Amino acid sequence: MSSTSGPGRELNELLERGEISPEAYAEYAAAADVALASRADNGPHVRKQPAMFDHITLRVADLERASTAFGAVLDELGIEQTTSTPTLSVWGNFALTQPDDAHPIARRVHIAFVAPTPAHVDRFWQAGIDAGFTDDGPAGPRRVYADDYYAAFLKDPDGNSFEAVYRDGTRPRGSVDHVAIRVSNVEASTAFYSTIGDAAGLTLQRQSPDSAAFAVGASDGSLLIFAGEPTQNMHIAFSGEDDDVRRFHAEAAAAGYRSNGEPGERPRYHAGYYAAYVLDPDGNNIEVVDHHR
Repeated sequence: MSSTSGPGRELNELLERGEISPEAYAEYAAAADVALASRADNGPHVRKQPAMFDHITLRVADLERASTAFGAVLDELGIEQTTSTPTLSVWGNFALTQPDDAHPIARRVHIAFVAPTPAHVDRFWQAGIDAGFTDDGPAGPRRVYADDYYAAFLKDPDGNSFEAVYRDGTRPRGSVDHVAIRVSNVEASTAFYSTIGDAAGLTLQRQSPDSAAFAVGASDGSLLIFAGEPTQNMHIAFSGEDDDVRRFHAEAAAAGYRSNGEPGERPRYHAGYYAAYVLDPDGNNIEVVDHHR
């Protein structure tokens, strides 16, 4: 096993001794990389501005093969791998892990990564083709989105789509620019994410019968919703404080959404990991977490 020093090394040691499960390792390690960095910038007594996303975890059929492929494309964007074990691969606030009987592979999610320049986008696309991804749109301007929008798109065998995007100006913290999901009912999903919005840091920007867009935290990133065959088995965690965690769960439960884990500390991840979990209308696992670090 290999990892960075500090929390990553401690996690690897816990996993090797059997003191935490691979599931606990995956959930925490994906969160810790970006959460620790963002808190270090703001000091211990000031509420941090949430990262674009605290963490996003996808389960993949062949972790070794997927890790190699993502290592190739993300390296071209300057996004370094922060954790690598037989059961988990992490790049900042994006992670891959293995499926199990209770947690199948993720399908039909779209994740866009921040690219520093258009040239990085070009290299991302070529590295993806070389690594076995399917072309889902070559590098080039996408002025239908914005005048300064330069992007490339790749697809994996499970129908997940991955993008590198360059835009002028300040970009979101972390490695992820935006996430797009397909939903069975746009109105119902918009209602869900609006219900948790205040606690999770989501602000509804626009809505139509076929789509909706939420700003995430104080960043320039987005959570996008589109009508279509639903995204499945995705896990997204948003950053918050303890009150946000409790409010997130209480408001979702009061609105009739299904709890997937009540507010509380999860010491199997690390001391102070305080989180709650709720399923969105299509069964994706949504979390708000305070790491207390």
